[in-house]
Amino acid sequence: MSLLESLFLGIVQGITEFLPVSSSGHLCIIQNLLHIDAGDSILFDILLHIGTLAVVFFVFRKDIWQLILSFFGMIKDLFYNLRVRRRNRAVIAQTPYRMVISTNYRKFVILILVSTIPTGIIGVIGKKLIADASHSLTAVGIGLVVTAVLLLLSDRAKSQDKIAQDVTCREALIIGIAQGFATLPGISRSGATITACLLLGLNRNFSVRYSFILSIPAILGAAVLEIKDAAGEALSLSQAGIYLAGMITAAVVGMLCIRLMLMALRKRRFKYFAFYCLAVAAFAIAGGLFLT
Repeated sequence: MSLLESLFLGIVQGITEFLPVSSSGHLCIIQNLLHIDAGDSILFDILLHIGTLAVVFFVFRKDIWQLILSFFGMIKDLFYNLRVRRRNRAVIAQTPYRMVISTNYRKFVILILVSTIPTGIIGVIGKKLIADASHSLTAVGIGLVVTAVLLLLSDRAKSQDKIAQDVTCREALIIGIAQGFATLPGISRSGATITACLLLGLNRNFSVRYSFILSIPAILGAAVLEIKDAAGEALSLSQAGIYLAGMITAAVVGMLCIRLMLMALRKRRFKYFAFYCLAVAAFAIAGGLFLT
């Protein structure tokens, strides 16, 4: 891979990871039509995702820090309650238990965990289907049409005020399922999860936080599964520099695009991304018909 290709793919990853237009769909189109091999290195793919993941950590760092503290606080209170349970069996005077899910952030932790379960199951079960679809321009085009429909629905969703404490585990499962189906190329992960959140009545700002923070375990989980294959790659010093350039480019471009995404959501401007997805879908489907 050349430096120019690495920078180009970093730009594509940075733009499409945060804007609701499907990064996997765009990489598939580039791979098939422009003959740039986006998948010649598993390590490069992992580094691109690390670059955009770093943006999520930076933009939502306060929320993520509170979630980490809340998670360990919940673990601490669970062990405390287990000790209290044993003690209460032996004495007459009963010690009160601590409420484990006592704050919005603790509830948010539970919601993220619940949403991650169906995403992981769908990703594992549909691994072959996802891989096959990634080589089909027609499949990508259909996925982009689905994304366009979701984006149009999200603009029409009525603004409601549900935050973490108001969301049920059933609703968290639905959001996780939406993210799971977004592993198919052409279906935007952020578009699918934000639309699911809005249709379930979540607050618009909380929907964005939910969507992007939910991407963290999904991306990390996929990276862990792929790291064993990447470990065997022979990598020269110059190639390592090229890979890092792509990762840094993805992070810088992603930082700009996540701001654009937040602004578009607040102003209900997803319809423009929907029209773009429809145009790219037509291009992809036409390419699939004429190239096969």
